[in-house]
Amino acid sequence: MGETGKKYDPLFDSTMSLGDHLEELRTRLLYALAGVALGAIIGFLLGRRVIAFLEGPYVDAMGEETRLIALGPADGFISYVKIALITGLFLSSPWVFYHLWMFVAAGLYPNEKKYVYIAAPFSAALFVAGALFFIVVVGPLTLGFLVRINNFISLSSQFSFRLYIAFVTHLMLVFGIAFQTPTVIFFLNRTGLVSLKALSKSRKYTILVIVIVAAMATPPDVVSQIALAVPLYLLFELGIVLSYLAGRKRKSRNDR
Repeated sequence: MGETGKKYDPLFDSTMSLGDHLEELRTRLLYALAGVALGAIIGFLLGRRVIAFLEGPYVDAMGEETRLIALGPADGFISYVKIALITGLFLSSPWVFYHLWMFVAAGLYPNEKKYVYIAAPFSAALFVAGALFFIVVVGPLTLGFLVRINNFISLSSQFSFRLYIAFVTHLMLVFGIAFQTPTVIFFLNRTGLVSLKALSKSRKYTILVIVIVAAMATPPDVVSQIALAVPLYLLFELGIVLSYLAGRKRKSRNDR
């Protein structure tokens, strides 16, 4: 109770005003963008190696002798810039996620902020893991499936460099973001926003949401949709398991 007899409301009685939160967001975004820009410079220098890595699924589906083609004069340059930026994002992902989580921490209570220091490195690791999972596992399966469909309907598969890079980088980002699921669930549970009981009861609705998200975020082929939906659900379960283990550890420590 305050001096006026009014009950304290943590939602409105915050130590940071809306203006302070917006300024914090602007500062964190500038720091994150600076990290991406620095990573993009490295991406420009490593561009040819990154392209060779990204072409992995294409080579698996089409064979060593085939090459991507440029349909427009600027296709190669535009795609190279995009590759450098995406490379910069992945190289700077620990820095980027640190500042994104620090912005979240600005609105938390002191006892809740400790979970941010756990979430930030895991977010970066899962983001990179999701992208690599697509390019190493899902990409070759998806490209192989689509090429076989083209052959079945008597079409020649000749992919342009620009469209292929757009396809691959888009899905790398989708899988990288999707792999944040256990971190988000763990954070929401440890800060008291969502209980383990509520998460357990939401499984059937979660499956439906995951199927819809997978269908919207991937191309209209069943391989990539299943390849995203299955890991998403497993990551959801992993988030519940991590939250349960953290809760048991905290309870045993309190019982001592």
